Amino acid sequence: MPAIRPAPRVLDGSVVRLMPLEDEHLPALYGAIGRPDVFEGGYGGGAAGMPSTEAGFIEFAHNYYRRDIANVYGVWLQDGTTSEPTMVGTSTLGDFELVKESAHIGWTAYSPSVWGSAVNPESKLLMLDEAFDHGFGRIKLQADAVNARSRAAIAKLGARFEGVTRRDQLRADGTWRDAAVYSIIVDDWPEVRAGLVARVAQFAAGTS
Repeated sequence: MPAIRPAPRVLDGSVVRLMPLEDEHLPALYGAIGRPDVFEGGYGGGAAGMPSTEAGFIEFAHNYYRRDIANVYGVWLQDGTTSEPTMVGTSTLGDFELVKESAHIGWTAYSPSVWGSAVNPESKLLMLDEAFDHGFGRIKLQADAVNARSRAAIAKLGARFEGVTRRDQLRADGTWRDAAVYSIIVDDWPEVRAGLVARVAQFAAGTS
């Protein structure tokens, strides 16, 4: 089938709910990710780009999250430990190139409280399912080349390392970052998907 951009919609997993990001979610998102240890890894241009106030974050969000051309999700924890889902981060499916059947999952940030949990693998599972179900054949994931934690998380998803794109993006402090580029293609997807499903199940069973 030809690739088509998925219509933004709610994606439900066992641990997370991905909801199209709305303005009303931005204060809660700031509460989850508006902190130095998130931005120091390169998010939003790095530490120098971190807004210091909620109002500043909302202004940043209006420019950073391209909801007109990408599917930007708020990530909500719904694991039963709280009565209401809790917003813990955001991730985006974007850079749609329909002729090339390629897209990019990125712009991802989570509250440190859920680092190393089922949140990232299940969020990526839901977005990858959405992309491959809509005819995409290659999904790119990338991180600042010096961000070892993010690179390890991407590799653990089952993505294949393709190399480093040098001088790829300008940081907020005026320096240039190199990007470590990974991909998952449709040929990989059955095996990668099985691995992600198993990882989420291990977290649920407390055996991760």
